[in-house]
Amino acid sequence: MKIAVTSQNFKRVTGHAGRSRRFIIFDVGTPCDEPKVVWLDLPVEMTFHEFAGGPHPLDDVDVILTASAGEGMVAKMAQRGVQVITCGESEPRKAVRDYLTGEVKRANPFAHLELERHTRA
Repeated sequence: MKIAVTSQNFKRVTGHAGRSRRFIIFDVGTPCDEPKVVWLDLPVEMTFHEFAGGPHPLDDVDVILTASAGEGMVAKMAQRGVQVITCGESEPRKAVRDYLTGEVKRANPFAHLELERHTRA
């Protein structure tokens, strides 16, 4: 199973999944295995907000964990067979662990507003 985590700084789970360019991808084998980790840095035209269609580097992931995602992003990824889950955990490895154990921390419904406020400042 491959789980992608939106992370604009490769340190924290970030939101705005449709605009995200950076993902940490965890390739999880059996629960006892240490997951293989890949850092993916996409050009802006490959963000799902800008993407025109065709094959995409995230087509082979099963799940995207993010702090926030719009309905359009969730629907677009569902058509590709990828589930989008919003979560309130900021540490990527813990977010993946929580997902695998069925204990996803509830997302902050105002996370996208906080991000916009920080980017304007």
